[in-house]
Amino acid sequence: MTFLILIASVISIVFVIQVYLRKVWFYRDPQRTPEATDGAIIAPADGQVIYIKEVNSDNIVCNKLGQNIPVEEISKSKTRIGDGFLIGVYMSPLDVHFNYAPISGTIESMKHTQAKKNLPMVDLWEYIRLTFLRRAVDLFGNRYHLENERNTIFIKGKINIAMVEIADKFVNKITTYVKEGADVNIGQKLSFIERGSQVDLFIPKEAKVEVEMGQQVYGAQTVLATYEQSGDEKSEKEKIASVE
Repeated sequence: MTFLILIASVISIVFVIQVYLRKVWFYRDPQRTPEATDGAIIAPADGQVIYIKEVNSDNIVCNKLGQNIPVEEISKSKTRIGDGFLIGVYMSPLDVHFNYAPISGTIESMKHTQAKKNLPMVDLWEYIRLTFLRRAVDLFGNRYHLENERNTIFIKGKINIAMVEIADKFVNKITTYVKEGADVNIGQKLSFIERGSQVDLFIPKEAKVEVEMGQQVYGAQTVLATYEQSGDEKSEKEKIASVE
């Protein structure tokens, strides 16, 4: 009888922990402060940097496939992005799943693309490496990357960026909090993605990437890249600083 009570207690504890992780802890909303805001592009999501690719003439070289992948295959939008860099951030179930504005600006447009069937992002070993061992796996060019449901957000500010939210097989939905034409501040919550997922961030060529492959980043906090501000902006800041 004592053994059965012990087994029942263990099962109950495991059940309570699972419910807590899925219904409470997963939806946590921590306060975040950007490491920098002036001339900074901050992480749109928590997770690991799984690739940093150059974008040339709206194409990205995929070494796995031995061919170029048009940016349109990832963004699913006709909007031209131009030359620059693509930074992929994999969000494991252990990461915060809110997505944030990488810069201040205006939501120029959004493009939601529904998939016939969402494919799994990773196999079991890749899942273990990314989630528990925190070791990077280059997922660029996998089938899910080109076929799964996604929401692409174009933000126009002092520079222009595009972020692509990609759903995993087990994702229930992508909830978006903003609309086209809305003004957003750097670090502002834009959306929430259920369970595992990924965010790709397109940044212009004049930006300098400040992170590396395999680095853990935190949404609305970690600086992914920096860019030079215009002379007028610098002069204005110098005037303010001299007054202070």
